[in-house]
Amino acid sequence: MLIRQIIVTLVIALGVLCDTADNKIEECILPEDLVNEIASYAPTVQKIINTSINGSFKGITYNELAYFVDKFGNRISGSQNLEDAIDFMIKKSSASGLDNVHGEEVKVPHWIRGSESATMIEPRTKSLTLLGLGNSVGTPPEGILAEVLVVKSFDELNAKAGQAKGKIVVYNQDYISYGQSVAYRGQGATAAAKVGGVASLIRSITPFSLNTPHTGMQSYKDNVTKIPTACITVEDAHLLQRLQDEGYTIKILLKMEAQTLPDVTSRNVVAEIEGSKQPEKVVIVSGHIDSWDVGDGAMDDGGGVFISWGALALLKNLNLKPKRTIRSVFWTAEEFGYVGAFGYAQQHQNETDNFVFLMESDIGTFNPVGLEYAGGATGYCIVQEIAKLLAPINATKTRQSPSVGSDIEIWTGNGIPGASLDTENDKYFWYHHTPADTLDAEDSVSLDKNTALWASVAYVIADLSIDFPRDSLKTKH
Repeated sequence: MLIRQIIVTLVIALGVLCDTADNKIEECILPEDLVNEIASYAPTVQKIINTSINGSFKGITYNELAYFVDKFGNRISGSQNLEDAIDFMIKKSSASGLDNVHGEEVKVPHWIRGSESATMIEPRTKSLTLLGLGNSVGTPPEGILAEVLVVKSFDELNAKAGQAKGKIVVYNQDYISYGQSVAYRGQGATAAAKVGGVASLIRSITPFSLNTPHTGMQSYKDNVTKIPTACITVEDAHLLQRLQDEGYTIKILLKMEAQTLPDVTSRNVVAEIEGSKQPEKVVIVSGHIDSWDVGDGAMDDGGGVFISWGALALLKNLNLKPKRTIRSVFWTAEEFGYVGAFGYAQQHQNETDNFVFLMESDIGTFNPVGLEYAGGATGYCIVQEIAKLLAPINATKTRQSPSVGSDIEIWTGNGIPGASLDTENDKYFWYHHTPADTLDAEDSVSLDKNTALWASVAYVIADLSIDFPRDSLKTKH
């Protein structure tokens, strides 16, 4: 047995036969012993799936998530709601019989929204629906009454810089993708301030709207005046564009009470199933426990938290104890810039050599299709083999990406392999950062499947006879 393990480890170190041009693997040839070893987990994975989908754990993840969001609601960084929710998850994890349950303190931002409103005064009176953006400053108590300049892009703003002074700049940018369009939310206030704007209103970053505003983070650049900033609905952005194109002068009265208070102490929540043979080596499953202060944070990211709790609770229920430790981490203050994850990385910098694999769910817990993987070519071949075990829930798809997750990118960006849950999430940005992020965005059957996937993948990786390889993403063979 020892000789076989040595041979397998050497072959893994040398790599698999593959072509990673454009990070796309054309062919995998893993050692036969390793392929057979992974395949041998099929009965265990089937047991995990059956228990979650049809057995004693059926509906547990949904029911626990429902109780959680109904009891605590939204959980913005710095709030008492968040800290109460953290206390609850520590107690729940302990009551579930998990190991080493505790909170780890980290300082987090404390921004509060206060009352806010935007009213179009000219050419007619209309209340505009808006949500202030994280870290925004407020207006004077009397508000800001100013003319409006609507632009479709940063380029148009710069071209019309001479018209922007003293005005409220409204961005009516096209939605291309979240990754591209979110720049207007993040940088819109600074860009408007640079040309003399007194406030900025950004079309919500979403491909679909039912007059629903979306909040989110923004940041001010140094040496630029901080101006109030908020997102308005797609419909109102379109209206303001049409009015400007028709030649009307538009005036808006904007009132925002937003302010940033001193940082407060929060906690990351940690719970484990301690490994039987190499407990110092760790596979992490995770989601973030904070949310924005609108909706209930059920989708972003209550679902991610509860499949990460559920995966360990399910394995504990089945008395499955892998060779390595599986650790759940519920990150705090993700929405304000991955604050909990950065704090965790700093506190555990001497442990990261023992981080075998990291998993994060933060793009919705809809019906699962598989895994998005960040890491090297050899590891991707292993992930593909593990994914075959998920055929009973039709979640066998894998794709390779240079970046997965948000919190875990601190580690995957430095060569530690990891994966993000991949789901049928085409409607994710319909609900994202809105009052519509409630339990109605979740589905019990999908949560059962995601819990089974999370538990299965974490267990197999934590129990393999070899450590998951850290080969380079760019390696060619």
